[in-house]
Amino acid sequence: MLTHQREAAIIERLEAVGSVTVDELSRLLDVSGTTIRRDLERLELDARLRRVHGGATVARRPDATAPELDADTREKEAIARATVDLIADGEVVLLDIGITTLRIARHLRGRAVTVITNSLAVLDALRDDDAVSLVLLGGVVGSKPRTLVGPLTEEGLAQVRADIAVISSTGVKNDGAVVTDLTQEASIKVRMRHAADRAILVANTSKFPGSGSYRVASLGDFETVVTTNTADAETLAAAAQAGVRIVRV
Repeated sequence: MLTHQREAAIIERLEAVGSVTVDELSRLLDVSGTTIRRDLERLELDARLRRVHGGATVARRPDATAPELDADTREKEAIARATVDLIADGEVVLLDIGITTLRIARHLRGRAVTVITNSLAVLDALRDDDAVSLVLLGGVVGSKPRTLVGPLTEEGLAQVRADIAVISSTGVKNDGAVVTDLTQEASIKVRMRHAADRAILVANTSKFPGSGSYRVASLGDFETVVTTNTADAETLAAAAQAGVRIVRV
């Protein structure tokens, strides 16, 4: 059974009974509990259900005034859509870890592109897509779940060349420093940027200034920054003066 078929079956079951457990779905669909948990994670990111301990329930129904997605999620979705518009068919794309890059991966489904990543979440999003050529870098599981890091990852990056690297971060400081709070992943972000002809930084409002003590780049190291209209104007203006293209959504 393909991913989209499992997802449809999960939603159908939820609509029928209101809640499901991982064990129940594992037996029903004849797949491992790990596979079911990944399916539930994807469906929750799409606001189609709500995960609870050991399973899932139906998604909360928005009332007339409440938005379907919170502001942070709406920003990341808008950034993902704008970033995909910067990627041409036939290009090789390095995709960093993160929620925004996962959303980018989903919007690349059906596109004739090559995606190279160290994200197991991106792997799950694209593994059954016949149009996308998917390359998973090797490595060990990092400090952030569902990521691959370490010498094997770095050696893999040394062997590839991409058209675009899409990089995420946990913060962009007022002086333009792009930082992360993920120790193991910091060097991977640097190597990804160096392995591509051009680099795109994706950062929503919360990343200005965000947090993190490990510098991975400066804004001037990126060809393009895809961000929001409410991101720090002074920081972005300085980057624009240095020749960085700023795409606001």
